[in-house]
Amino acid sequence: MIGDYQQYRLSLPEWIEAFALGVCAAGTAAYACYRSWVVFAVLLVPAALVPRYMREVWKKKRLRQLELQFKEAIQHLSAALGAGYSVENAVTVANRELEMIYGPKGMICRELAYMEQQMKMNCPIELLMNDLGRRSGLEDIENFAKIFQIAKRSGGQLVPVICHTVQIMEDRFQVKEEIRTLTTSRQFEQKVMNATPILMIFYIEATSPGFFDVMYTTILGRVIMTVCLAVYLLACYLAKRILDISVA
Repeated sequence: MIGDYQQYRLSLPEWIEAFALGVCAAGTAAYACYRSWVVFAVLLVPAALVPRYMREVWKKKRLRQLELQFKEAIQHLSAALGAGYSVENAVTVANRELEMIYGPKGMICRELAYMEQQMKMNCPIELLMNDLGRRSGLEDIENFAKIFQIAKRSGGQLVPVICHTVQIMEDRFQVKEEIRTLTTSRQFEQKVMNATPILMIFYIEATSPGFFDVMYTTILGRVIMTVCLAVYLLACYLAKRILDISVA
C-alpha cells in the first residue's frame, strides 16, 4: 500500500535511536551544568520529546530523497516519450531503468509500479500523478502533475510540454542544491560551535579538577549555570532557525 509522505512513523530502531539521543543530551546537560542525578531524571521528561523532533527531521530527509528520485523519474519519462513511447509504456520503461539505480524498493520505483498496476485497471495516469503530488506535499511534484493533466487532457503537444517542464524543474533543483551546498559548511560550523562550550567544561574539569565545584555546590552557582544553560539552548535554537533556509 502506497502511503502518505506527510506522515512518518518511527520504526522501533529509529525510536530507540532518537530516545537514546535524548538521554545522552539530558545526561550531558545534567553533568555539565548541575552534576545531579535528580536533574538528570527531570531532564528525561523533555528528552522523551526527542523522537517527535527526529521524526520531523527524518520526514524532511525522506521528502528530499523523493524529490531527487522524482526528478530522475521525469527525466527518464521525458526521454521515453521523446523516443516514441506512449505515456503508459513510458512509465514502465522509466520504472525499469530506475530500478537499476534505486532498486525495486526505492520510493519512486514503488510509486511507478503502483501507477503501472492502476493503469492496467484503467485508472488515468493524470489522476495517479495528482495523487502522488497530494501525498508528497512537494510543490514541484504537484505543479508537474497539474501541467501533465492539462497537457494530456487538452490534447496538446505532450512531449514538448513535458520536456520544457522537466528543464524548468532541473533549473529549480539546481538552485536548491547550490543553496544547500552553501549552507552545509555553515551548518557544520554551527554544530562545532554548539559543542564547544560543553567540550570546554569537560576539558577544564579534566585538567583542573574541582575548578567548577563552586558552581555545583552553591545556590548562586546553580542559578548561574541555569541561566547559562538557558542562553546556550536559545543560541542553538536561533542558529538553527537562521540556517534553516526553505527553498520555494
